Amino acid sequence: MKILFIRHGDPDYEADSLTEKGWREAKALADRMEKLDIQKFYCSPLGRARDTAGVTLRRMKRNAEVCDFLQEFRYRIEDPRTGKPRGAWDLYPSDWTKQEELFHKDLWWQSPMMQTGAEIKPRYDEVCTGLDQLIKRHGYRRDGYLYRAEEANTDTIAVFCHLGVMCIMLSHLLHCAPTIFWQGSFVAPTSVTMLETEERDEGTAVFRMRCLGDTGHLYKAGEPVSDSGFYEEVYAR
Repeated sequence: MKILFIRHGDPDYEADSLTEKGWREAKALADRMEKLDIQKFYCSPLGRARDTAGVTLRRMKRNAEVCDFLQEFRYRIEDPRTGKPRGAWDLYPSDWTKQEELFHKDLWWQSPMMQTGAEIKPRYDEVCTGLDQLIKRHGYRRDGYLYRAEEANTDTIAVFCHLGVMCIMLSHLLHCAPTIFWQGSFVAPTSVTMLETEERDEGTAVFRMRCLGDTGHLYKAGEPVSDSGFYEEVYAR
């Protein structure tokens, strides 16, 4: 089984849609997706994800199932610098690297920083549970760190979502703290991240990442890759 996690196109956050560039990116993505044999599409309820998916879906004459757990992870913690609310996945390195718990899969939510956000752990659990229920529908049931291959298959599903929530799902499938993906990875708008089951023991499977944030369709279309969500490469005064 393959899961394609696709981030929405370059966002117009105010309109919860796409910029003109985002629409061009979505078209280039559709040129790529229409060549694939995809059994099922899933999508966030937010406009920028639905608009991105819609270009592909109209091209392929398909529909997507909208799942609430795929919306962006918008829950807040207290910024240690200002005392004001801040996104849990948008942290300064000199702040989060001081909290050892944030490096550990089972302790990250117990860090002093994350404890300032009452909804962080419950909402994280909702995302993980929603993902496992979705995967179970496709024949794989989570059992500890493994998935039981109850109906093993080579199907491909596509999931249109957002940067923050995608990092949570990757951390769940690859068994690490979400802060590792939140702070240590970047997937550009309309990029494709692929995980595939590896079934070396009969009846069991694990997910293995084949690629993270692939933007080959943008290069093919001559469309520059957006840096939306990425901060300065070098400190800018």
